Parts: sequence; C-alpha cells; structure tokens
Amino acid sequence: MTDDEKKAFEGLRAECARLRAENRQLRELLDMEVDDPPEIEVQVGDVAVTARSSQEEKISLFRNLFHGREDVYPVRWESRNGRAGYSPACAHEWNRKLCFKPRIKCGACDNRELLPVTDQVVYGHLTGKHTIGVYPLLRDETCRLLAVDFDKSTFLQDVEAFRKTCRLHKLPVAVERSRSGKGIHAWFFFHEPVPAELVRKFGSTLITATTARRPEVGLESYDRLFPSQDTIPKGGFGSLI
Repeated sequence: MTDDEKKAFEGLRAECARLRAENRQLRELLDMEVDDPPEIEVQVGDVAVTARSSQEEKISLFRNLFHGREDVYPVRWESRNGRAGYSPACAHEWNRKLCFKPRIKCGACDNRELLPVTDQVVYGHLTGKHTIGVYPLLRDETCRLLAVDFDKSTFLQDVEAFRKTCRLHKLPVAVERSRSGKGIHAWFFFHEPVPAELVRKFGSTLITATTARRPEVGLESYDRLFPSQDTIPKGGFGSLI
C-alpha cells in the first residue's frame, strides 16, 4: 500500500468513526437505545400502525401526519448541471405539444394541469422512485403541521435544547434529519386544521422560550418555520418542505 493509499484509508476510517459517533448521538437525541430500539407504535384513528403493518396502513399514517395541500404537490428535479429544486407536479410536464418551459414558466402556462396527492404518489416517494414535498399551507390558510428547521453546525445541540423546552411544556415533538444531512427538522402534528398565523406564533414562542433558557448560547442554527407564511401568496402555494 502506497503512502497516498494509507492516507486515504486512514481518512476513511476517521470518517467512519465520526459517522458512527454522530449516529449514536442522533439515537440518543431520539431517546432510543443503540442496541435495542423499541417497537414504535403510532395510532391512526382506530388503527395502531407498527413496522409490521400493511403497506396501506403505513401510507395512511404518512398522509395523516404530513398532511398539506391534497390538490397539488411539489416534486424534486435535478438538472444535468447539478442544479436542483422543486416544482408543482404537472400532468403535461415536458410534453412538447403542451409544455413550453423554460420559455414559459409553469405559473404562466395555460396548459398546466396540477396533479393531486394519491397513495401511489406517496408510495413512490417512500420507495425512492421520486422525491416529493408538501405545501403545508391549506387553501383556507390553516395547516395540520408545523416544522422547525435547524441547519447550521450547532443543530444537534440546538435541537436538543428545543426538545427540552417542549418536554417542559409536555408538547410532543418528532425529530428527523433533513434531506441534506446537514440539519434537523422538528415536527408538530395537529389533529385538526389550525390557522397558520396561530401555528407560527406557537412555533415562535417555543423558539423564544428556548433562547431565553440559554441566552449565553442562543439558537444559532434555527433557520425558519414551515409554513413560512400566515397567508397564501398571490399566484402561489406558499413555502414547501
């Protein structure tokens, strides 16, 4: 083995050790035992959903929790030059008889036919066929979820402080790693639609309370709330996550 190969090998070992340590930290953050994760059960109506539940029950759980606009959903795209983003799913995308982008933007296209969320769309997302997002702001400017985004280097420490604030107030919060791997989303789910303005005030209050508990540290990694608006912007659907 050459010196360069030895160096590369040691670098890989160090990276592997770092990832293992971060994985342990994340499991601890989720209150899970590393060697013996608990059986997780979530109630959806009268049905208790576990890892052994049917495909239909799992999709129903996913749609019940990550509930946003049902008449439209954003789908992720990636160009050949590495650019990526999300656009509303359209039945005529890249049909050259009906789709004229990038010359005509989707929002200005007379032929746009938005696609609704279906079980098959969600199944495709969960199995990696495509990546979809959700528009949390409903048409009546209510929402069924709130996500708090942490995405800077201190996100692990900051989200743990945020969770402590939630525990102090007996508020259930779900924590997950963001797609980029460089941040965390803290989720709140509501049984019924709640005015977005009230939901965002709720999230801001928790952020303020967390910052007040550790004024010397602050909450540097906090980025924003989803939904990001109280009202639907003209001609749009609001922020997506």
